[in-house]
Amino acid sequence: MLATISNNIWVILIAINYLLVIVSAFVVLTKNINPTKTISYIIVLVFFPFFGLIVYYLFGQEYRKNKIFNRKNILNQKIIADVSKRLKPDKEEIRELKEDLLDDKIKLVKLLHSSQNAPLTTNNDVQIIKNGENKFKLLLADLKNAKKHIHMEYYILRDDKIGLEVIDILCVKAREGVKVRLSIDDVGSSVSRKNKNRMVENGVEWHSFMPVLFPGFTGKMNYRNHRKIVVIDGQIGYIGGINVSDTYVNYDDSDKFWRDTHLRIIGESVKSLQIHFLMTWEFVSNKKIEIEESFFPKENCNEYVAMQIAASGPDTDWANIMEVIFTAIVTAEKYVYLTTPYFIPNEQIITALQVASKSGVDVRLLIPKDSDSWTAKHATNSYIECLLEADIKIYRYCKGFIHAKTIVIDDVFSTVGTTNMDYRSFNINFEINAIIYNKEKSLELKSHFFEDLNESEEIDHDRWLKRPKIEKLKESYCRLWAPLL
Repeated sequence: MLATISNNIWVILIAINYLLVIVSAFVVLTKNINPTKTISYIIVLVFFPFFGLIVYYLFGQEYRKNKIFNRKNILNQKIIADVSKRLKPDKEEIRELKEDLLDDKIKLVKLLHSSQNAPLTTNNDVQIIKNGENKFKLLLADLKNAKKHIHMEYYILRDDKIGLEVIDILCVKAREGVKVRLSIDDVGSSVSRKNKNRMVENGVEWHSFMPVLFPGFTGKMNYRNHRKIVVIDGQIGYIGGINVSDTYVNYDDSDKFWRDTHLRIIGESVKSLQIHFLMTWEFVSNKKIEIEESFFPKENCNEYVAMQIAASGPDTDWANIMEVIFTAIVTAEKYVYLTTPYFIPNEQIITALQVASKSGVDVRLLIPKDSDSWTAKHATNSYIECLLEADIKIYRYCKGFIHAKTIVIDDVFSTVGTTNMDYRSFNINFEINAIIYNKEKSLELKSHFFEDLNESEEIDHDRWLKRPKIEKLKESYCRLWAPLL
């Protein structure tokens, strides 16, 4: 018997493979997802034995339907419910917002509120921060002044120069009696065992998000927490694209200039950031957290900046951030100025940008000239021609690497956050963005956009069409992997 199995092992394995393929293909078909995506998965399953099953296991399952973690315990706690109720704007605030903004923009407020119950807050003081060195001057000072708690959630935390500065402060504050909670992504972050132990010894409670056995070899082939959130004493919040690493700080001896954007927030929206942190914390700590009233102190902010905090990921029912971006683009009347380090969009975003441009809207896209990913760079380039043909202006940043993730529309709408314009951010990773409805802040981000254009080159349509065929071949190849990048 064993000899028979041994002699026919490959036949048996192939038979098992195709039995699983039949089951997987049936599951894909019954999901009624995008036909192109369905056919792609079936082709991979049929023509790539074993490998096809691995690809489907890693990328084909719909985690948005099978929630990775349950938010009900946090959201059902009385303090959270009371906070959410208090944050809901009254009819007068909605009326004033309608008068201040174009009527179409109110659709965005309603969209986020209905799909995610993301409250619109109006009493906020928002500081737009350019680049990591400016962010960390503010952040380190705020951390040192913490009195009750520090909540941090980062995709990347490295124990390099700036990382050690942050870790040192966290340890000092924990020894002083400040409650320090830290969540880091297990794939994105890199902290030595020595420094992890040091944090624990000093009273810092930290956890990895979805730990993996060999983080150095997993790359991006997992659902990751790409968010960057800091909440200090429930009063100060940070959100944006800047991680904790020397890469994001422009030191005198830095190899490459890093252009990025972040926000420092005081006001009602900090409560929304706090809620999102607590939902993640309960998941990574794997224990129920009792919500304290001190997490949500009364704010004394007299500034008026209307904004919502939008989060999306496998834990949400809808692709909230992508839907907001799509709606903002299709309702634009004057201009759409978009900055992103990775432009690997879905068909909805491509169509929205093309239709907006052909309707007379000034659509401009700013991307890096030199990417930090060979595959992402060529995948991005594969979309440029169809945008140029729709009269969309495309610029490539030349001073260094632009990592900012911002959109400004019609002087009244803007967004800053962690979301790239790619498949992973829209459908796979956990992301978070601040959605701002304010003329002053939108004009400030608009000025930053044009300052960045001064360091950029515009892509000429005719010259782009004449690029070498080998480049087009690279683009076509990399675009095949676009949903996985």
